[in-house]
Amino acid sequence: MGVKDLSGLMKTYHQIFRDTCFTNSRLVIDGSGLIYELYFSSDRNTEASEEGLDQNHGGEYAAFEDLIEEFIEALRACRVEPYVVLDGGSDHTDKKLVDLRQRAEGRIKRAHDAALGRHTGILPLLCRLVFKQKLAQLQVQVAQCFGEADEQVAALAREWRCPVLSHDSDFHIFDLPAGLLPTPHFQWRALKSRGSQRCIPCKIYNISSFCTFFNIKPQIMPTFAVLAGNDFVKLDKERFPDWTRFVPGDSRKTARLEGLLRWLRKFQQPEEALKELRRLMRDPREEVFHVLTEAMKEYQIPPCSLTAFLTDGTAPPLPAVKVLPLPNTQAQIKHNGSEFCSLKETIVKPVFGRVPDWFRLPLVQGRMSKDILNVLLLHRVSPSLPVEHRDLPSSQLVSRSVRQVMYGLLLGEEERVEEHIREGLQLKSIQVQPVCRGAAQQLSLSSLHQAEEALRRQVFLETLEVDQSLLSPLPPQLHLLVAVTCYWLKKAQPPPELLEALLLGRTNTETRGPTETRGPTETRGPTETRGPTETRGPTETRGPAETRGPTAGTRHTHTYTHTHRQKEGGRKCAYDFL
Repeated sequence: MGVKDLSGLMKTYHQIFRDTCFTNSRLVIDGSGLIYELYFSSDRNTEASEEGLDQNHGGEYAAFEDLIEEFIEALRACRVEPYVVLDGGSDHTDKKLVDLRQRAEGRIKRAHDAALGRHTGILPLLCRLVFKQKLAQLQVQVAQCFGEADEQVAALAREWRCPVLSHDSDFHIFDLPAGLLPTPHFQWRALKSRGSQRCIPCKIYNISSFCTFFNIKPQIMPTFAVLAGNDFVKLDKERFPDWTRFVPGDSRKTARLEGLLRWLRKFQQPEEALKELRRLMRDPREEVFHVLTEAMKEYQIPPCSLTAFLTDGTAPPLPAVKVLPLPNTQAQIKHNGSEFCSLKETIVKPVFGRVPDWFRLPLVQGRMSKDILNVLLLHRVSPSLPVEHRDLPSSQLVSRSVRQVMYGLLLGEEERVEEHIREGLQLKSIQVQPVCRGAAQQLSLSSLHQAEEALRRQVFLETLEVDQSLLSPLPPQLHLLVAVTCYWLKKAQPPPELLEALLLGRTNTETRGPTETRGPTETRGPTETRGPTETRGPTETRGPAETRGPTAGTRHTHTYTHTHRQKEGGRKCAYDFL
């Protein structure tokens, strides 16, 4: 993520950072980055060769919760007030679609390698949910954006004049008044004391230090980012200059960026650099420069839309209009895998017009899945990719009928949804027909949050193809577990052989007692849907191996079933399916 090779450059010239001891301040946290940093940088190795917590057998969620709590306790010990901002739905202009597909294809290959026992850095599927739940329990302020979080993180930090905690190199480009604290240097486990106060040793980055070191103007930084290559612009090496020629004889990996920075020294404004670039480029097409100019605007910090929510709980308004390309008018240039899309011919379209107003609060609170926005705005969804062998069918196929009901509630049956599903080691796009039948026909998107519990339960049971009479003899806390297990046993291919492990894990959970349960801290309610079959509160689930709410606490179930799965040659575990 971020600017290509910039992290390596910063490691080479670490003197750009300044040592400090952080205390007594607000801190805006890049939540998505922190999830990865905590999970993969933990020293609680389950094996000597593995970095961080378990990646290959479903995840160590209880240990992850402990890490989150320790991290927040360290901040509070230093009187640091954290504000966590998370990514929301995918960018509706599809500027990063090519990059997202490449990342997904890379994850498929790494997930297959993980199924063979290698450690490839696969984040377990439920880490984001566990992260949000634990922060809610700890009463940490969390905001989930309607789109990508970077701009709002920067906007909030600028408004409050406090630093950002992140490892995303894009934040080296934003002009942040109080600077950036890179997460790899944030030593929250090694607190220091200064008199009566405690502080966190860390390094701080300011854009002024970077510009002074490389002798460039701050206003040139966005030009540097897009010419270096970032998530929005993939440069064609045959068309753009070879920047290493400006540092002759330098064979280091950083030579490309150092050459570009040396070339940029002579310019006062971005327009001057782009004018000179036309002279240096082979075939300088107008579309390319339009894309470069638009990409540089991504580093302009907008007004913050999250301030009111984080201070008094007021949900921000949905964006009213956006500029989108006209259909079939994107001017594309492809060469050696590079692609540019010119947004020159545009229309103004109310892209959030299909999102009901009542969605705003649960979305920004993080109680509603960001995938719902992707379905409503893009008619596209990319289900999470679990660890699984390439020769097995995608485990996401098992829950497709559940997602079809969700699509039907969101869109009706007239419009299809594009799903990105694994086939072997390839990412395939499949058009899926939404379904709206039975009790679901009585529900309306505009009033879904007001539906009676009995009706929602009926939709849930019909979706899972389970009759109420099967559940009536059971204790209420087992209804969801049994219903989802029945669905799983009926739909899973190849047929699962882990029912014994599931029952053993459930028995273990019951015997541990209520004081050891995890999960009830996330207050869901009748207003939240992640699809029609998921209601938060006492009946929340993500699959039969994980039940949250009063009966949660199945860390041992995860460990056992995935260990058993390896012995059985890679068969799927219960919660892989939903």
